[in-house]
Amino acid sequence: MAITREQVLEQLKTVHDPELHKDLVTLDMIKNIAICEDTVRITVELTTPACPLKQQIEKDVSAAVSQIEGVNTVHVDFTANVQASPQQRAKSDNPLPDVKHIIAVGAGKGGVGKSTIAVNLAVGLAREGATVGMLDADIYGPSLPTMLGLEGLQPRTTPENMILPFQVNGIRAMTIGKLVEPDKPLIWRGPMAHGAFRQLATQTDWGPLDYLIIDLPPGTGDVPLTMSQLLPLTGAVIVCTPQRVAQDDARRAVAMFRQLQIEVLGIVENMSYFIGDDGKEYDIFGKGGAEMMAQQMGTPFLGAVPINMAIRQHSDSGDPTANFTADDKLKAELQTLVRNVAGQISVAARAHETMQPTISIS
Repeated sequence: MAITREQVLEQLKTVHDPELHKDLVTLDMIKNIAICEDTVRITVELTTPACPLKQQIEKDVSAAVSQIEGVNTVHVDFTANVQASPQQRAKSDNPLPDVKHIIAVGAGKGGVGKSTIAVNLAVGLAREGATVGMLDADIYGPSLPTMLGLEGLQPRTTPENMILPFQVNGIRAMTIGKLVEPDKPLIWRGPMAHGAFRQLATQTDWGPLDYLIIDLPPGTGDVPLTMSQLLPLTGAVIVCTPQRVAQDDARRAVAMFRQLQIEVLGIVENMSYFIGDDGKEYDIFGKGGAEMMAQQMGTPFLGAVPINMAIRQHSDSGDPTANFTADDKLKAELQTLVRNVAGQISVAARAHETMQPTISIS
């Protein structure tokens, strides 16, 4: 008996996306089915090129279709199509309509490596095949000129007076650090901070993007409030080191985004541990604190990144791409973080109704 397309579709209805918890047919992820005698080739469209569970989906599809009588071989091909977030589609006055997902990276306090995580998240998503932009919104202490190797580069504008982002490390980047004198102190009152962020975000010619990563200043001040009113965010990532004093401030950051009705995609534990020259692992700040906090707050834990000399060296030299090529263990840890964030973005886009952020001060 010949294998039919209907038989294959029925079996695929039993395969669920592990994160979205619906079957692949209902989610419209099956884009092609080709049958040649005893061989079936299936094309599955993922919601992100950085899907963390692609191997699991491939295994489940193969197992389900192999149960059909007469099937000997199953090939699974993948494509990816990042869909715009509900927030993007719903905002009538959206200043960035060509950006599918806007993700804020924040922290309750400074010194926890927020910019390091933001840069590596952006570069990692681009390495997975996404089109990525990065906005350095830390207008008080911009780090991107150094971390992305922008020294010597000058900003350019279009005939329409839009700022062209820098094309570096596979991403499009813009920072206030390239629009002011290098040694000029950045002293901003509230309205000035609002205006600077608005100009950086909306007067940069980003072009079409799958993801725009925004590196926020630490704390819960003017810039996050301006951002939440101006841009339709998919969600926020919180960076925290393991120790209690960092957790206390990270909790406030989580509470701020929740009060603004912005989804907290999860928490990253940075500086989780340190491996010495002797090969021994040292928990300098008490490994696992941020993960425990995430569990207590009902927030996904996105991964742990160690204190690593290579990260510092590559950040100082403006070559974050090297973090994904020089050290296999570091590469694996960063890829886990990147794919977990991408997965949570897809979950948030599917699972949550659109809400316009509001501010309530009491």
